[in-house]
Amino acid sequence: MSDFTTVQLAKDPRGFATLWLNRPEKNNAFNAEMIRELILALDAVASDKSLRFLLLRGHGKHFSAGADLAWMQHAATLDYNANLNDSRELAELMYNLYQLKIPTLAVVQGAAFGGALGLISCCDMAIASEDAQLCLSEVRIGLAPAVISPFVVKAMGERAARRYAITAERFNGVRAYELGLVDECYAAEQLDQAANDWIANLLLNSPQGMQVTKDLIREVTSSSLPPALRRYTENAIARIRVSAEGQEGLRSFLEKRQPNWQEPSV
Repeated sequence: MSDFTTVQLAKDPRGFATLWLNRPEKNNAFNAEMIRELILALDAVASDKSLRFLLLRGHGKHFSAGADLAWMQHAATLDYNANLNDSRELAELMYNLYQLKIPTLAVVQGAAFGGALGLISCCDMAIASEDAQLCLSEVRIGLAPAVISPFVVKAMGERAARRYAITAERFNGVRAYELGLVDECYAAEQLDQAANDWIANLLLNSPQGMQVTKDLIREVTSSSLPPALRRYTENAIARIRVSAEGQEGLRSFLEKRQPNWQEPSV
């Protein structure tokens, strides 16, 4: 399909597409270019009426290790308005993925940190390797999982979201399955075959039936996301990025030192 630098969109002749995060040398870390290309790729998917469903995957060892270091260095220099524009791009990506008409399946291996949990949560279904490592890591660097929070809470529930967003604990694919963040987990060497099995099963179903059912579930669960909530989350991350603690967190992470709210190591 379309040519991109940081993502790859591949259409299978059987009638589905796979959207690959394609920065394996950077562990598929997010940057502004990847976010923009993901938005464009989803636009292409949405406009292709021949597609029955979409897989979201990451090339290489990791699904996505979170924010790109160079991107974070740049973000640390931005003022509030520039950070707000940045957060609006990320929100556009998450909402477009969540609202995509066709079914979506995330296939998760290796690390899935920060915004990667947003992508997983925005998909209708997700599978993971048992040894995958997931983390809402933002508070470790003085930030908050603001833009992705509505989707994460929907996927794993309020109580679990409170715990893992506040503690920044890592958890594996088995725990993600227990929380409902992923629908199944498999041994790492079985993940690709499991993805093929899910594809085969989805191909048995009526394309229109799946789309109508997706809309139906959204309606009966009252899962609409009001514009005011989106604006709130966009502003929340912009505010904390330019705050004193947000700046300290970003600087300490980039300088590979402890932030000033942690006790010095003995």
